Order: sequence, then structure tokens, then C-alpha cells
Amino acid sequence: MRKHYGSLLDDAATRTDVNFVIGELIGELNASHTYRGGGDLEHAPSRPVGLLGCDWQLTDGFYQIAQIVRGEPWETEVRSPLDQPGVEVSEGDYLLAVNGKPVDVTRDPWAAFQGLADQTVLLTVNDQPTFEGSREVLVETLSSEARLRNLAWIAANRHRVAEMSNDRVGYIYVPDTGTGGQNELVRQFYAQSSKDGLIIDERFNSGGQYPDRFIELMMRRRTGYIAMRHGPNVFLGTRSRTGPQVMLVNSWAGSGGDAFPFLFREANLGPIIGTRTWGGLIGYSGVHQLVDGGFVTLTTLGLYTPEGEWMLEGHGLEPDIEVIDDPGIMARGIDPQLERAIEEVVQLLETAPPSTVDPPPYGDRTADGNGP
Repeated sequence: MRKHYGSLLDDAATRTDVNFVIGELIGELNASHTYRGGGDLEHAPSRPVGLLGCDWQLTDGFYQIAQIVRGEPWETEVRSPLDQPGVEVSEGDYLLAVNGKPVDVTRDPWAAFQGLADQTVLLTVNDQPTFEGSREVLVETLSSEARLRNLAWIAANRHRVAEMSNDRVGYIYVPDTGTGGQNELVRQFYAQSSKDGLIIDERFNSGGQYPDRFIELMMRRRTGYIAMRHGPNVFLGTRSRTGPQVMLVNSWAGSGGDAFPFLFREANLGPIIGTRTWGGLIGYSGVHQLVDGGFVTLTTLGLYTPEGEWMLEGHGLEPDIEVIDDPGIMARGIDPQLERAIEEVVQLLETAPPSTVDPPPYGDRTADGNGP
């Protein structure tokens, strides 16, 4: 292999070419979590674009704010610069100038923000496509909208699930099985554990740790109830539940994102919907540095089941119900996997509704009733 791939190095013109050759060599291992990168790379000058967290449309020869991207109202991690207190900008307003320079509509709207990422800029806006009567607004731009749009996607999914289930079903998105995923799972689960049903969405789960604690939370059962003198009875067992659950997976869920649905199935918690997961449960325990600052990973561990079988490596987990993301359907704003999950959990609510336990009759606490 050294000779086979080493002969390609004579044709490598850049450090990126060397990384490609190293990657092809590592690929001969046919194992997951085998990475390479970095090194003495060449970098072109960068002028990061400032972003406003909005969608644009061209109307009457001016760029108009079609939609301001928003997560849930309580989300404070990241917000659109146009959704901050005191910023008087609304959907439907026209962007006329940036830092006093009129916006050139022959170019895309982001051209006006080149080199202005994470900076305070002065916007000239109006509710009409004219400078007459316009106003100026100061905002601080974003360097990335990725997390903002991710939060908006999660919020839209949650609202869709609530709408289609008459608010009986909760929705939890788990982005990984590391610290972020644990925080998100607990935060969203605790807030929705009283729902009759639950959809756990782990599509695009980037993995992390082995998710045994995730499943322990999913498996938590009610250990008792409190009969209240006034109001509905409440249950014992911190944020436990009894209703049906389903899980969403896809091919971008891997590593811990493979193990999470695997444990979900082993615990018989409910059907798994989507497409086959990545199939990466050979892992590594460190990154090896190269002399020029590059790196390679060395696989050092493999997961296997209590039955003595390798766990999903090279194949992934097959869903119980396969649903392909049809691009034609998704282009119309419809998530076919989510829609199928809603359909499934609503049906399960009819055939296997969450169990409830009524309190026993109140005892006779008088002396004649064997009371104290």
C-alpha cells in the first residue's frame, strides 16, 4: 500500500493533494472514523459575509425581506439581527442601502455585506420601494446562520407535530450524543414529558458518546402518583411517561447516532422510521499529529453486543418503516419522514394509548372506620 499510494505523491502539487492520497490510503482499512486533514495548507484571503438571518425576494426593483428566520420565542442562543429589541425592521420591508451605499440589485443581496461579518452596520430600510420616508437602523450582523436556521427548523417541526396531533404529541430533536445532545434531550424531554406521545428525531445526529443515558431517560417509567385535593393528579418519577414513542433516523446519523436507535430498538420503545443509518461503530481514542500540523486518526476500538456480534459497523441500522426523502416533496416544504412519524404515533395513540391510574377510594379516617 505504501508503494501503491506513495507513487502518487510525485504528482501532488499541493498539500491538499497529499491529504487526498493519505485519505485514499486510509480508505483501504474499510473502517469508520478514519480521518485526515490539516497540514501546511494554502489559504486564500477571506472576507466573511455579514448575514441578517432572513430570506430575500426581489420586488419592484428592490430587495425585500420575505421572512425573518426565528426559532422559538424563548431561544436566546442566537437570534436574527432583525429580531432584536429596538430594531425596527419587519418582514416586507425593503433594504435600500448598507452603510449609506445603495444596494446593487444586479448582484445578490449578500454582496452588499461582503467583509461585514460580526460587525455593526447601518441599514437603510423602508416599507415602500423608495428612499423617500426611509429610516436608518443599526444592527450587528452574523457570520453564520447555520444554528439560527437549525433552531427555526426544529421549531417548525415541533409546531407541525403539535398541529397534526391536536397537541397530543411532543417533538424532540437530538443533534448528537455528546454534551450538546444531552443538554437538548433533557431540555426538550422535560418540557414535553406530559404529552401523550413523543417523536424523537435523531436525523443528522453526529454522534459523540455511547448514549446509554439517553435511553435510560426514554425508558423511565412512572413509579407512583400524587392524588391532589385540588386540580389533576400528578405522577411520581421525575419526568417519566407511558405513551407511545417513535424515532426518526437517516443516513447522516452515525456513530453515537447509530447506537441511539440501536438501544431504542433493544429496549422495544417503538418503531424507527426513515432510512438506514451511517454504520460507524469502529472508533478512535486520539488524533495523531503529523510533522507539518496535519493529522490522521487511528481506530482503536470496536463496539459489540452482549450476544457477541459487532454492532452495526459498515452497514448501519435498518429502520422499521423506510421513508425516502423525496426531493420533489421536500421542495414543496413537506418533510415526508416527519409526516410518516406523525401518522404512526397518532395511530399508536388510538391502539395503545398512554395508561392512567385512578386513585383508590378515600379511606374512612374516623375511629369507627379503623382510622387513628
